[in-house]
Amino acid sequence: MVNVTINGKDIRVKRGTTILEAAEKAGYRIPRLCFLKKINEIGACRVCLVEIEGKHRLVAACNNVVEEGMRISTNSPRVQDARRMNVEFILSQHDYRCATCVRNQNCSLQELARELNIIEVPFPAEVEPFDWDSTFPLIRDGGKCIKCMRCVQICDKVQSMNVWDIVNTGKRTRVNTTGNLPIRQTDCTICGQCITHCPTGALRERNDTEKVMRAVMDPEKIVIAQIAPAVRAAWGEELGLSREEASVGKMVAAARQIGFDYVFDTDFSADLTIMEEASELLERLKEADAEKADAPEGSTVKTGSPEAGGFPMFTSCCPGWVRFVKARYPEWADHLSTAKSPQQMFGAIAKSYYADLLGVEPDTIVCVSIMPCTAKKYECDVPEINGGGAGKDVDISITTREFVRMLGAAQVSLEDLEDEDFDAPLGIGTGAGVIFGVTGGVMEAALRSAFYFAEGKNPGPDDFSVVRGEKGIREVTVTIAGKEVRAAVVTGLANAEKLMQRIRKGKAQYDFVEVMACPGGCVGGGGQPIHDGMELAKERGERLYDLDAASTLRFSHENPAIRDVYDHFLGQPLSERAHELLHTRQADWTM
Repeated sequence: MVNVTINGKDIRVKRGTTILEAAEKAGYRIPRLCFLKKINEIGACRVCLVEIEGKHRLVAACNNVVEEGMRISTNSPRVQDARRMNVEFILSQHDYRCATCVRNQNCSLQELARELNIIEVPFPAEVEPFDWDSTFPLIRDGGKCIKCMRCVQICDKVQSMNVWDIVNTGKRTRVNTTGNLPIRQTDCTICGQCITHCPTGALRERNDTEKVMRAVMDPEKIVIAQIAPAVRAAWGEELGLSREEASVGKMVAAARQIGFDYVFDTDFSADLTIMEEASELLERLKEADAEKADAPEGSTVKTGSPEAGGFPMFTSCCPGWVRFVKARYPEWADHLSTAKSPQQMFGAIAKSYYADLLGVEPDTIVCVSIMPCTAKKYECDVPEINGGGAGKDVDISITTREFVRMLGAAQVSLEDLEDEDFDAPLGIGTGAGVIFGVTGGVMEAALRSAFYFAEGKNPGPDDFSVVRGEKGIREVTVTIAGKEVRAAVVTGLANAEKLMQRIRKGKAQYDFVEVMACPGGCVGGGGQPIHDGMELAKERGERLYDLDAASTLRFSHENPAIRDVYDHFLGQPLSERAHELLHTRQADWTM
């Protein structure tokens, strides 16, 4: 332990504590801009400077530790002058036309300038020009970049993709893709974690809200919305709504106020995904058993090899994960489940089964998905995934943030809204569909139904909750119909990299693996509301588990709307029609 004095207050802290942490313990908040705990502690912005008695230079509080007897001032006149000047320098290289920025009123630089009472910038402006492929789902505006390195560190340390890097030196230093490649030539998975950890508007999703509004205003179109499970856990955050106020029913009512003709629940197609994916898993297990039975005595059946249709079977719901596999481990792409994601299954059913129910041509329907994800914009544009014969399965995908912005543009008065139900039948979902939005949820939902398909009876709804948790890689073995199923759940692409290396080297063997690109799952997705310095995936995930526990239906195979789809349209899981509409081969996808 060491004794230090901060702004005249004596405190005692553990040796190795940073000045920033010690100040917070003493009740003093030191401004910061580039800092991300355990990820980016480099003092690049020079905003967290403090004065230490006896030292000539000011030091960064984020990466300097306290020493015995230190006397620290966090806001002396000298500190204030330096801090203010450093922010003015940053602003001189920043496009501060805040009114048209998506991060207006949610920007750390804007907030800091306001705190420091900066109303003019005394230095000449030198703003990096906008030079980017505006059709790509992820947009970088160099004029708003403050070179804080957060995107570089998040992509390197948390996602292991190394897409971003610092290029040039001195005054010409800027952030760009590694090797200055066009973004489409990089391994970018479009996970969006760089967006949610950027303190300004330098990184954002492609804005597709105008496309939605053009469709809504077209009297010849029927515009339907599907809302992903993770959206309901976060949509009210930017609007200042409590969890109780931001109810699912109010979210539905708000979506209708935008002008959607029908509002449906992606939980429905999550249940549909489980019917197909769980059936596919059991089919592969049966084939493996048959292969073992036919094998000569003493021989072994190969697992853990990149042979088509083998083990492990990987989940395919997350397009960021799919892009990761195609970029880094293309030889394993055929191990991805052929089941389309819930987003795409919904669109395929909406433009076939539901179009028939409405008695309209499929191309009359415009399907809009509201997702917690930026990679979904990529997924719905993949030519090879749209095989239903009605053009694109999903026409437009927008993020939770875009949805909230649309509510503002439509002048939706939330306090006047009463809860409303999703439309039927594609608005009926189960608790199993809800938990798709949290890490481990796809695995748990699939195991619930796989157990039923194999044994003819339901397990306890929480019997497979062992797959839940926050750990980056979770390994479990469960028993279904007397057979042990080896499973793994992975969250975050750095952890996916570790797991794939182990599988490739034969150090780990599984039957079923769930991977979600974003830490915590879709609840922590790149399209979710941004709260600088806060990670809310855990709290949002708990919300989804609460909704699952409160559901009257907790098994995908018990969804009456799903039963109707199979009885009257698809026939059965893995049928010829189901394969035509609900399955794909990711190895063929265009990157």
